[in-house]
Parts: sequence; C-alpha cells; structure tokens
Amino acid sequence: MIEVHHLKESRSRRITWMLEELALDYTVISYDRDATTRLAPPELKAIHSLGKAPILKDKELVLIESGAILEYLVAEYGQGQFVPAKGSADYYRHLQLMHYAEGSAMLPLLLKLYVSRLGEAGAPLHPRINSELANHLGYLNAELEGRDYFVGDTLTAADVQLSFVAQMGVRNAGRTVFPNLTRFVDMIEARPAYQRAVQKNGE
Repeated sequence: MIEVHHLKESRSRRITWMLEELALDYTVISYDRDATTRLAPPELKAIHSLGKAPILKDKELVLIESGAILEYLVAEYGQGQFVPAKGSADYYRHLQLMHYAEGSAMLPLLLKLYVSRLGEAGAPLHPRINSELANHLGYLNAELEGRDYFVGDTLTAADVQLSFVAQMGVRNAGRTVFPNLTRFVDMIEARPAYQRAVQKNGE
C-alpha cells in the first residue's frame, strides 16, 4: 500500500489528487505541527530526516519533493498518461514547468507568508514581494490564454504541480485579477479525482 505522510498545513493535496487520477490505493498518515515551533514532530523525521511533507513511501522507496513524487507516480503507474511524449517540445515545456512551480513560482508566495508574520518590520519588503507575485501570476495567467491546460490539451503532472500556486494566487488576488488562473482553478477543483481527494482527506 502506498503511504502519503502529510504534515498538517502543508502541500500534500497535489499527491493525493494524482493518486486519485491514477486510481491507486493509498493511505494518508497525518502529523501535527509542534504548537510552539510549527515544525514537524519527531515521528515525521523518523520517516525522512528533513521532516518535510509530503513524503511518499511505496514498497522500499521513500521520496520527498512534490515534483519528484509526481514524476515517480506518473512514470511508475501512469501508462503514458499525464506526461507528454519524451523528446517532444511539450515534454520540455512540461519539464520546465515542473521545476518552475517550486523553484521560482513558490518563492514570492512563501516570502509573503513569512514576511507577513513580521508585522511592521516587514513593511519595506511588501512592495518587492507583491511585484514578484504579480510578475509570476501574470506569467501563468498569460500561459493559459486560449487554453485549458499548461501543456497540451489534457491534464499533465505539470498542471497538478502548478495547482497550489494557482490556487493561492487566486485566493490572494481575488477572482477577477487573473481570470485564466481562476478558470483553471475552477476546472481542476471540479475534477472527480480532485473531489475524491478532498472528500477522503479534507482540505
């Protein structure tokens, strides 16, 4: 049985959603954050020393990093689905977006979260952070102009990997600022597999 080790208030939805798209059996094991430090408990660090989530365990394999987990699931169980043909232009676009999601797009979102906790001390950083957010969300919104998915005409792992950025972008900016991202978020959240992931594991 595939295990997803999930730290509460972390980004594991992408993994459970993909598992539902692949119609795989899995179990989710949830962990509470330390009430004071907000860090992972020792039990999660026993699965992987970094204590980060999500962690996927499948047979003898233990994987961290959402992008690597998604790539593994698609390669191992996808039967050619959810990734473009290797060597095609779409494949390299897909590869770029898989890395972009956590490598560049998440940074301003995380900075906004952490700097907001500084109160007035963080105020000088807000204009630059907001500018970077607008830059990245505007880029993603433009990439969806005239299309439903970020790559090709069917759902790929890149869409799943970018889903959190899109959802947080719409939540922070409102539904009208980036209309293509809003349409994308509405579409993915209406997918039966996404709905099953929510019903089984909560928001």
